[in-house]
Amino acid sequence: MKMKKFLAAVSSLVMLGAFTACGDSSSNESTNNNSNNNAEATTKADDAATEADAGADNNNSAAGKTVGIAMPTKSLERWNRDGEYLKSQFEAAGYSVELKYSDNNDNQQNNDIQGMIADKVDLLLIAAIDGSTLSQTLADAKDAGIPVIAYDRLIMNTDAVSYYVSFDNYTVGKLQGEYVVEALDLDNATGPFNIEFTAGDPADNNAGFFFNGAYDAVKKYIDDGKLNIPSGKKKFEQVATAQWSTDTALANMQNTLASYYSDGTQLDVALCSNDSTALGVAQAISSDYNGKNVPIVTGQDGDIANLKNIVDGKQSMTVYKNVSDEAGVTLEVSKAILSGQTPDASLLDSLSAEATYDTSSYDNGVKTVPSYLLVPYVITKDNLDKLVDTGLYQWDSANKYLESTASTT
Repeated sequence: MKMKKFLAAVSSLVMLGAFTACGDSSSNESTNNNSNNNAEATTKADDAATEADAGADNNNSAAGKTVGIAMPTKSLERWNRDGEYLKSQFEAAGYSVELKYSDNNDNQQNNDIQGMIADKVDLLLIAAIDGSTLSQTLADAKDAGIPVIAYDRLIMNTDAVSYYVSFDNYTVGKLQGEYVVEALDLDNATGPFNIEFTAGDPADNNAGFFFNGAYDAVKKYIDDGKLNIPSGKKKFEQVATAQWSTDTALANMQNTLASYYSDGTQLDVALCSNDSTALGVAQAISSDYNGKNVPIVTGQDGDIANLKNIVDGKQSMTVYKNVSDEAGVTLEVSKAILSGQTPDASLLDSLSAEATYDTSSYDNGVKTVPSYLLVPYVITKDNLDKLVDTGLYQWDSANKYLESTASTT
């Protein structure tokens, strides 16, 4: 059937309540299929397929097959959103799903994946906690004939990974840096301005791409002296934040403010790689910053607390990565693999998501992993409706703050 009709049918199911509540704080959740829900979802998907004349083939290829999805944690909003959306997409397409969250614990994620291998899932979809700790487990998956897709984060040091689906992570950081350049009008303003960086988790392969993209976008202004870094911390290792922790980012920024800004020195930019770290940095600025201005604070992900901060002027922007686009591409790559095809650039021809097929950029230390890279975009206070247009957010009753539709069903 035509891709757009299929995705429209899936989207309709999601908006009707295919999401499950994702506020549970349990450290490990294995989400098995409910037979009644599966029957209902499959019936609706079959009806849509019949109308499109070719959907029966997709359902037949999905019959009896199980996709294992390993997510890092429920402590970050974005992984709840990704996990539940992926689950709903695959189930609507007729697959069974085994979904696990691993509480940001490497050993637990290895055990979770080993459990799915033992359950003989047909495909593994993994957002790694630490991309360098899964080699042996994925060797077992390869021996069992189970293909592996690295989701959002590249998995390192293994030849078991078949494909990588993510966003152009260097561009995520580049968009943050370019926002700073434009907001401060660095090509025309005299300056100098002060900037501090907060990067992500060293265990996350994406974190370096984010930081490098942002730093490269502002590097010439640092070199020219138009941007100063009073703390002197301009290397990734100096500003990395383990597990993307809000509390760690808060403490680090409090220390930076106490050490370099206590005399009223003005902080103009806090360039944060994602929303969880931006949340901590914004808290530190609110409580510990003595300057009279409101610094620019960047972020990434579109977390609800950060969107509220954007509305309230505590955060300037976030780079949004549309989970529905990422999940849609992931679904099509998975379907191709499970039907015995070899996905390539042509897979994108029938998809509405803006993405590229990259076979050269992502070397995991053992192989260059074929990658599908989607395009992120900037969200500010002025274009929040762009998030509503995704169907994953809605305005609250006061029409002031955004809420996630995933948490209201």
